[in-house]
Amino acid sequence: MRGPDRAPGPLRAGRPVRGAAAALLALTALAACTAGDGASEEPSSSASDGTAQDAPATADLGTAGAPAAIMADRVQQLTSPHEATGGTLLEGPVFAEDSSLYLVDVMAPPGEPKVLRVDPESGESEAVYTDDSSAFTSAQFHPGDGRLYLTDIASGSVVSMTAEGEGLRTEFTGEVDGTPMMPDDITIAADGTLYVSDTTGMQSPGWETPGRVVRIAADGTATALAENLPSPNGIVLDENESGLYLAQYNANRVDYMALDEAGEAVTAAYPALHLDAGRARVDSTAVDAEGNIYQAFHGRPEIEVHSPSGEHLATIAVPAEERDGLDSATNIAIRPGTTEGVMTVSGSEGGMVYRFEAPGEGGAHSNGS
Repeated sequence: MRGPDRAPGPLRAGRPVRGAAAALLALTALAACTAGDGASEEPSSSASDGTAQDAPATADLGTAGAPAAIMADRVQQLTSPHEATGGTLLEGPVFAEDSSLYLVDVMAPPGEPKVLRVDPESGESEAVYTDDSSAFTSAQFHPGDGRLYLTDIASGSVVSMTAEGEGLRTEFTGEVDGTPMMPDDITIAADGTLYVSDTTGMQSPGWETPGRVVRIAADGTATALAENLPSPNGIVLDENESGLYLAQYNANRVDYMALDEAGEAVTAAYPALHLDAGRARVDSTAVDAEGNIYQAFHGRPEIEVHSPSGEHLATIAVPAEERDGLDSATNIAIRPGTTEGVMTVSGSEGGMVYRFEAPGEGGAHSNGS
């Protein structure tokens, strides 16, 4: 796949990406997508003048047994539901070194921006990359080569590009141990090793467990690190890179998998968090520098924050008066070295970026998934 010679023009604050009259993208495998109702409305902003609001105030953590409630503020609406695909879904938020925010729109049709860049302060955004075939589900900057790595669930590939959307390169594609994968989220170790959630089975009952964790070494060799999983979605290394947290989409729990010193084998695995999600499902996962776990949801516009010992510290939420047409907060990023957090929120009203003050400082594994 390759992008156009010129990326689409910039998207100014307050102007959503419009749907295109293009062939329906093959997204039937994307059960993690939030399908809209097909109606496209003009974006709204929580700021009366249409600009991004001041950063929200820090929320004190709740007392023992009572998690804190942290209300997020809307930065900007970036997309409206695409007519060609029936919805929009923002994912993969990741901060670049210059503090700009990159995101992907999983349901963008051919020709519409699939990778976007946002100024979190002003809310202004611009298109970075598009093509005719991909469906990117996550993004993360590589700690070694600085390129933007993305999972493409449509082709079963991991690709990379420069921060300007140029030089597209396939990092891995094909079968893993004889079986194709459906790559959803990604986490990258300091040595360049990629860990990918293979979300195969997301449309199956929870008792069917064809999902896997795939490890891709720096030389491109891919192996199944864990198998027989209930459609894993979120995947993230812990703060010390001694293990992985894995959000099991079809089980509504987060497992912890301890790794050997080389990161090549699982030495122990067990449930770390059981989530009371009702009809919602666990989605992407992040870990801050203090080891706190941030769990996003498909079907609920909230993020839960838990301590490494499992205590429910806080819930980060879209205000009640803004929830109509926004049913999922599927991903999160906290800028390293700060408590500046963002979450992607999507639904029939479109794709939004919300901002919040995180309970802990961001680290390498709170930034992109």
